[in-house]
Amino acid sequence: MPSNPNTFMDAASSNTPLSRRPATHDPRRAPSAVLAGGLCVALLMTLSGCGGDSASDDRSASGQAKVKVMVGGLDKVIYLPAMLTQQLGYFKAEGLNVELLTEPAGVQAETALISGDVQGAVGFYDHTLDLQVKGKKVESVVQFSHAPGEVEVVSNQAAGSIGSPKDFKGKKLGVTGLGSSTDFLTKYLAVRDGVKTSEFTPVAVGAGQTFIAALKQGSIQGGMTTDPTVATLVDQKLGKVLIDMRTPEGSQQALGGPYPSSSLYMNTQWVNGHKQTVQKLVNALVRTLRWMSAHSADEIAAKMPADYAQGGKALYAQSIKSTLPMFTKDGVMPENGPETVERVLKAFNPNLKSAKVDLSQTFTTEFVKKAPQS
Repeated sequence: MPSNPNTFMDAASSNTPLSRRPATHDPRRAPSAVLAGGLCVALLMTLSGCGGDSASDDRSASGQAKVKVMVGGLDKVIYLPAMLTQQLGYFKAEGLNVELLTEPAGVQAETALISGDVQGAVGFYDHTLDLQVKGKKVESVVQFSHAPGEVEVVSNQAAGSIGSPKDFKGKKLGVTGLGSSTDFLTKYLAVRDGVKTSEFTPVAVGAGQTFIAALKQGSIQGGMTTDPTVATLVDQKLGKVLIDMRTPEGSQQALGGPYPSSSLYMNTQWVNGHKQTVQKLVNALVRTLRWMSAHSADEIAAKMPADYAQGGKALYAQSIKSTLPMFTKDGVMPENGPETVERVLKAFNPNLKSAKVDLSQTFTTEFVKKAPQS
């Protein structure tokens, strides 16, 4: 791992970048050797200028470019395009060897990216703004969604005392992780309805069975989560939906506009040095988004790993159907989406409140515009 987290290389490469090699000068070098060295450097600079991948790209034995991507919960429906692309064989079709890794929360995927353990993270776009004010340059290269896909739920025991975010005061509310997007959105909803972030307690409970267990045990009175967790707890009659942001309409009602959420975001420096690889990643993911828009929830569920349907095939397909409206069909950032995200974050985040964010540096449409149309 590079000592500087802002310096990214392909994970398995042992080549030292030219910029980090010790400078040497030998007056005895033959002119031809100097000329040859100069030509090599010029060639490398030309390739870099043309957007070619750097010489440090790791390749598998088959010659495929290797890329590690950390997902903030591979089995979450909001991040479904990542695994579905793998299942459909679209990464392989682009000549890529993509290793998908998983962490319980998007904030942990972000940490893996910044530390240099992976080359990409599948998580919420809002992390790119939060990281920018912390001096880290990352950008969304393909936007999976134009709505959060998140749901605020309350337990049956607390349903009588929590009718809206106005009632969050004094409550313990589950989020996937502190500093995660579920944490961000919960705080926004509270502040929007006049509750200070200090007046309730966010509790990191992850998703899936850990979230459900916390709700059952009364460790939390409610919380923000996604499908298939939502479908499972409603099916088991453990709680009810308070705020539904799985559709653009739900996002508009709760947040006042489109809220680009799940995306593939990467370190800007790595993107600029590996444009061919990034283009292939985006081609594969956009192809998947188009495939999803033309197939039913049952057909999508059938392509996913069998163990993702822990509550049964029918319930899993239903959870996909409920969440499908959040996804884009082309991977393009929705108009006014970044502005909505900035407004939401600035409502409660003191680090962003007075900071100037350059939204144009938090995403790029360069690659989605070049993705094949069919």
